[in-house]
Amino acid sequence: MNTLKTVFLMTLMTVLMLLIGSMIGGQQGMFLAFGLSLVMNFISYWFSDKIVLMMYRAKQVTEAEAPKFYSMVARIASQAQLPMPKVYIIPEDSPNAFATGRNPDHAAVAATEGILRTLSDDELEGVIAHEFAHIKHRDILTGTIVATMVGAITMIARMAGFAMMFGGGRRDDRDGGGIGELAMLILAPIGAVLIQMAISRAREFAADAGAAQITGRPLSLANALQKLERGAERIPAGNVSPATAHMFIVNPLRGGGVFKLFMTHPPTEERIARLQQIAMGGI
Repeated sequence: MNTLKTVFLMTLMTVLMLLIGSMIGGQQGMFLAFGLSLVMNFISYWFSDKIVLMMYRAKQVTEAEAPKFYSMVARIASQAQLPMPKVYIIPEDSPNAFATGRNPDHAAVAATEGILRTLSDDELEGVIAHEFAHIKHRDILTGTIVATMVGAITMIARMAGFAMMFGGGRRDDRDGGGIGELAMLILAPIGAVLIQMAISRAREFAADAGAAQITGRPLSLANALQKLERGAERIPAGNVSPATAHMFIVNPLRGGGVFKLFMTHPPTEERIARLQQIAMGGI
Protein backbone atom coordinates (compact mmCIF):
# COMPACT_ATOMS: atom_id res chain seq x y z
CA MET A 1 0.00 0.00 0.00
CA ASN A 2 2.86 2.38 0.81
CA THR A 3 4.41 1.68 -2.61
CA LEU A 4 1.13 2.29 -4.43
CA LYS A 5 0.62 5.48 -2.45
CA THR A 6 4.11 6.65 -3.41
CA VAL A 7 3.53 5.93 -7.11
CA PHE A 8 0.21 7.79 -7.03
CA LEU A 9 1.68 10.81 -5.26
CA MET A 10 4.70 10.99 -7.59
CA THR A 11 2.37 10.81 -10.60
CA LEU A 12 0.33 13.64 -9.11
CA MET A 13 3.54 15.63 -8.61
CA THR A 14 4.52 15.11 -12.27
CA VAL A 15 1.10 16.22 -13.49
CA LEU A 16 1.33 19.33 -11.31
CA MET A 17 4.77 20.17 -12.69
CA LEU A 18 3.67 19.74 -16.31
CA LEU A 19 0.55 21.81 -15.67
CA ILE A 20 2.65 24.67 -14.33
CA GLY A 21 4.99 24.35 -17.31
CA SER A 22 2.10 24.49 -19.75
CA MET A 23 0.92 27.75 -18.16
CA ILE A 24 4.22 29.40 -19.12
CA GLY A 25 4.27 28.41 -22.75
CA GLY A 26 1.84 25.64 -23.64
CA GLN A 27 3.48 22.46 -24.91
CA GLN A 28 6.87 24.17 -25.11
CA GLY A 29 6.56 25.16 -21.46
CA MET A 30 5.77 21.56 -20.51
CA PHE A 31 8.92 20.35 -22.27
CA LEU A 32 10.89 23.12 -20.53
CA ALA A 33 9.61 22.01 -17.13
CA PHE A 34 10.35 18.35 -17.86
CA GLY A 35 13.84 19.12 -19.18
CA LEU A 36 14.65 21.29 -16.17
CA SER A 37 13.53 18.53 -13.84
CA LEU A 38 15.74 15.97 -15.64
CA VAL A 39 18.82 18.18 -15.34
CA MET A 40 18.20 18.85 -11.64
CA ASN A 41 17.56 15.15 -10.99
CA PHE A 42 20.83 14.19 -12.68
CA ILE A 43 22.83 16.63 -10.54
CA SER A 44 21.07 15.53 -7.35
CA TYR A 45 21.50 11.83 -8.19
CA TRP A 46 25.27 12.10 -8.47
CA PHE A 47 26.17 14.68 -5.82
CA SER A 48 23.46 14.88 -3.12
CA ASP A 49 25.11 12.27 -0.87
CA LYS A 50 28.44 14.11 -0.80
CA ILE A 51 26.71 17.42 -0.16
CA VAL A 52 24.62 16.21 2.79
CA LEU A 53 27.55 14.39 4.45
CA MET A 54 29.67 17.52 4.18
CA MET A 55 26.77 19.63 5.49
CA TYR A 56 26.66 17.64 8.74
CA ARG A 57 30.46 17.27 9.05
CA ALA A 58 30.13 13.49 8.94
CA LYS A 59 33.43 11.63 9.30
CA GLN A 60 33.95 8.31 7.53
CA VAL A 61 35.20 5.65 9.95
CA THR A 62 36.95 2.33 9.49
CA GLU A 63 36.50 -0.89 11.44
CA ALA A 64 39.62 -0.04 13.46
CA GLU A 65 38.23 3.41 14.39
CA ALA A 66 34.70 2.30 15.37
CA PRO A 67 34.78 -1.51 15.65
CA LYS A 68 31.43 -2.04 17.38
CA PHE A 69 29.38 0.25 15.13
CA TYR A 70 31.18 -0.84 11.96
CA SER A 71 30.72 -4.58 12.67
CA MET A 72 27.05 -3.96 13.48
CA VAL A 73 26.52 -2.24 10.11
CA ALA A 74 28.33 -5.11 8.36
CA ARG A 75 26.14 -7.69 10.11
CA ILE A 76 22.88 -5.94 9.20
CA ALA A 77 24.10 -5.47 5.61
CA SER A 78 24.58 -9.23 5.39
CA GLN A 79 21.11 -9.88 6.84
CA ALA A 80 19.57 -7.40 4.37
CA GLN A 81 21.55 -9.00 1.51
CA LEU A 82 22.99 -5.64 0.53
CA PRO A 83 26.56 -4.46 -0.16
CA MET A 84 28.51 -3.00 2.75
CA PRO A 85 27.99 0.78 2.73
CA LYS A 86 30.43 3.45 3.85
CA VAL A 87 30.08 4.19 7.56
CA TYR A 88 30.02 7.72 8.98
CA ILE A 89 29.76 9.26 12.44
CA ILE A 90 28.33 12.77 12.88
CA PRO A 91 29.71 14.95 15.71
CA GLU A 92 26.25 15.77 17.10
CA ASP A 93 24.76 15.07 20.56
CA SER A 94 21.14 14.85 19.36
CA PRO A 95 20.43 11.13 18.73
CA ASN A 96 19.63 10.45 15.08
CA ALA A 97 20.77 8.61 11.94
CA PHE A 98 20.25 8.58 8.19
CA ALA A 99 21.28 6.78 5.01
CA THR A 100 22.27 8.38 1.74
CA GLY A 101 23.75 7.44 -1.63
CA ARG A 102 22.48 7.07 -5.16
CA ASN A 103 22.00 3.26 -5.07
CA PRO A 104 22.80 0.19 -2.91
CA ASP A 105 26.30 -0.05 -4.40
CA HIS A 106 27.08 3.58 -3.49
CA ALA A 107 25.36 3.96 -0.14
CA ALA A 108 26.39 5.39 3.22
CA VAL A 109 24.99 5.02 6.73
CA ALA A 110 25.58 7.89 9.15
CA ALA A 111 24.84 8.00 12.88
CA THR A 112 25.30 10.79 15.40
CA GLU A 113 27.51 10.37 18.44
CA GLY A 114 24.35 10.90 20.48
CA ILE A 115 22.54 7.86 19.08
CA LEU A 116 25.56 5.63 19.66
CA ARG A 117 25.50 6.60 23.35
CA THR A 118 21.71 6.46 23.79
CA LEU A 119 20.56 3.14 22.35
CA SER A 120 21.18 -0.46 23.34
CA ASP A 121 22.72 -2.81 20.79
CA ASP A 122 19.33 -4.32 19.83
CA GLU A 123 17.78 -0.88 19.43
CA LEU A 124 20.70 0.42 17.37
CA GLU A 125 20.46 -2.63 15.11
CA GLY A 126 16.80 -1.79 14.52
CA VAL A 127 17.75 1.75 13.51
CA ILE A 128 20.49 0.52 11.16
CA ALA A 129 18.04 -2.00 9.65
CA HIS A 130 15.59 0.88 9.07
CA GLU A 131 18.27 2.72 7.11
CA PHE A 132 19.09 -0.41 5.12
CA ALA A 133 15.40 -0.75 4.28
CA HIS A 134 15.55 2.78 2.83
CA ILE A 135 18.57 1.72 0.76
CA LYS A 136 16.88 -1.50 -0.36
CA HIS A 137 13.70 0.34 -1.39
CA ARG A 138 15.79 3.04 -3.13
CA ASP A 139 14.00 5.65 -1.02
CA ILE A 140 17.06 7.87 -1.19
CA LEU A 141 16.66 8.15 -4.95
CA THR A 142 12.89 8.63 -4.59
CA GLY A 143 13.37 11.40 -2.04
CA THR A 144 15.96 13.10 -4.25
CA ILE A 145 13.68 13.01 -7.28
CA VAL A 146 10.69 14.31 -5.33
CA ALA A 147 12.71 17.12 -3.72
CA THR A 148 14.04 18.09 -7.14
CA MET A 149 10.55 18.16 -8.62
CA VAL A 150 9.35 20.38 -5.78
CA GLY A 151 12.25 22.72 -6.49
CA ALA A 152 11.45 22.73 -10.21
CA ILE A 153 7.74 23.48 -9.59
CA THR A 154 8.64 26.32 -7.23
CA MET A 155 11.17 27.76 -9.68
CA ILE A 156 8.81 27.53 -12.66
CA ALA A 157 5.95 29.07 -10.65
CA ARG A 158 8.17 32.00 -9.73
CA MET A 159 9.26 32.43 -13.35
CA ALA A 160 5.64 32.42 -14.47
CA GLY A 161 4.75 34.89 -11.72
CA PHE A 162 7.45 37.32 -12.84
CA ALA A 163 6.32 36.88 -16.44
CA MET A 164 2.75 37.82 -15.47
CA MET A 165 3.95 40.82 -13.47
CA PHE A 166 6.28 42.24 -16.09
CA GLY A 167 4.91 40.74 -19.30
CA GLY A 168 2.40 43.49 -19.95
CA GLY A 169 -0.61 41.46 -18.86
CA ARG A 170 -0.57 39.09 -21.84
CA ARG A 171 -3.13 36.33 -21.44
CA ASP A 172 -5.70 34.29 -23.32
CA ASP A 173 -9.08 35.63 -24.34
CA ARG A 174 -10.67 33.44 -21.70
CA ASP A 175 -12.51 35.45 -19.04
CA GLY A 176 -10.90 35.18 -15.63
CA GLY A 177 -7.96 33.20 -16.98
CA GLY A 178 -5.46 35.48 -15.27
CA ILE A 179 -7.02 34.99 -11.83
CA GLY A 180 -7.04 31.22 -12.23
CA GLU A 181 -3.43 31.19 -13.35
CA LEU A 182 -2.38 33.41 -10.45
CA ALA A 183 -4.12 31.11 -7.96
CA MET A 184 -2.40 28.09 -9.53
CA LEU A 185 1.02 29.75 -9.33
CA ILE A 186 0.49 30.43 -5.61
CA LEU A 187 -1.03 27.09 -4.68
CA ALA A 188 1.09 24.75 -6.84
CA PRO A 189 4.33 25.06 -4.80
CA ILE A 190 2.37 24.57 -1.56
CA GLY A 191 0.63 21.53 -3.02
CA ALA A 192 3.96 20.13 -4.22
CA VAL A 193 5.46 20.40 -0.72
CA LEU A 194 2.40 18.68 0.80
CA ILE A 195 2.78 15.83 -1.69
CA GLN A 196 6.50 15.59 -0.89
CA MET A 197 5.76 15.29 2.82
CA ALA A 198 3.09 12.63 2.22
CA ILE A 199 5.56 10.56 0.16
CA SER A 200 8.20 10.92 2.87
CA ARG A 201 5.78 9.70 5.55
CA ALA A 202 4.76 6.70 3.43
CA ARG A 203 8.41 5.71 2.91
CA GLU A 204 9.08 5.91 6.67
CA PHE A 205 6.30 3.42 7.38
CA ALA A 206 7.68 1.11 4.69
CA ALA A 207 11.22 1.37 6.10
CA ASP A 208 9.97 0.52 9.61
CA ALA A 209 8.28 -2.61 8.25
CA GLY A 210 11.42 -3.43 6.26
CA ALA A 211 13.57 -3.15 9.38
CA ALA A 212 11.26 -5.54 11.21
CA GLN A 213 11.73 -8.06 8.42
CA ILE A 214 15.52 -7.69 8.37
CA THR A 215 16.09 -8.11 12.11
CA GLY A 216 13.02 -10.12 13.09
CA ARG A 217 12.69 -7.84 16.14
CA PRO A 218 10.14 -5.06 15.46
CA LEU A 219 9.94 -4.11 19.14
CA SER A 220 13.65 -3.23 19.19
CA LEU A 221 12.98 -0.50 16.62
CA ALA A 222 9.81 0.54 18.48
CA ASN A 223 11.82 1.02 21.68
CA ALA A 224 14.50 2.89 19.74
CA LEU A 225 11.95 5.29 18.23
CA GLN A 226 10.54 6.03 21.67
CA LYS A 227 14.00 6.86 23.02
CA LEU A 228 14.95 8.89 19.94
CA GLU A 229 11.76 10.97 20.13
CA ARG A 230 12.50 11.83 23.75
CA GLY A 231 16.14 12.46 22.94
CA ALA A 232 15.31 14.80 20.04
CA GLU A 233 13.06 16.84 22.36
CA ARG A 234 15.64 16.93 25.16
CA ILE A 235 18.64 17.67 22.90
CA PRO A 236 17.48 19.58 19.81
CA ALA A 237 19.63 19.11 16.71
CA GLY A 238 22.00 21.91 15.80
CA ASN A 239 22.21 23.17 12.24
CA VAL A 240 19.58 21.03 10.48
CA SER A 241 18.33 22.08 7.06
CA PRO A 242 14.59 21.58 6.40
CA ALA A 243 15.60 20.30 2.94
CA THR A 244 17.34 17.28 4.50
CA ALA A 245 15.16 16.69 7.59
CA HIS A 246 13.32 13.87 5.80
CA MET A 247 16.51 11.79 5.69
CA PHE A 248 16.77 11.25 9.46
CA ILE A 249 15.04 8.35 11.22
CA VAL A 250 13.16 10.78 13.49
CA ASN A 251 12.28 14.31 12.53
CA PRO A 252 14.97 16.63 13.94
CA LEU A 253 12.61 19.61 13.54
CA ARG A 254 9.70 20.23 15.88
CA GLY A 255 6.21 21.46 14.99
CA GLY A 256 2.52 21.03 15.71
CA GLY A 257 -0.98 22.03 14.66
CA VAL A 258 -1.26 22.82 10.98
CA PHE A 259 2.49 22.28 10.62
CA LYS A 260 1.87 18.53 10.97
CA LEU A 261 0.76 18.59 7.32
CA PHE A 262 4.30 19.63 6.45
CA MET A 263 6.02 17.05 8.68
CA THR A 264 8.43 14.68 6.96
CA HIS A 265 7.73 11.79 9.36
CA PRO A 266 4.55 10.14 10.64
CA PRO A 267 3.78 10.62 14.35
CA THR A 268 6.21 8.46 16.34
CA GLU A 269 3.38 6.93 18.39
CA GLU A 270 1.74 5.72 15.16
CA ARG A 271 5.00 4.19 13.96
CA ILE A 272 5.41 2.41 17.29
CA ALA A 273 1.81 1.14 17.16
CA ARG A 274 2.37 -0.35 13.70
CA LEU A 275 5.56 -2.07 14.83
CA GLN A 276 3.71 -3.50 17.82
CA GLN A 277 1.04 -4.85 15.45
CA ILE A 278 3.77 -6.49 13.36
CA ALA A 279 5.21 -8.07 16.52
CA MET A 280 1.79 -9.40 17.56
CA GLY A 281 1.07 -10.80 14.11
CA GLY A 282 4.50 -12.28 13.53
CA ILE A 283 6.78 -11.69 10.57
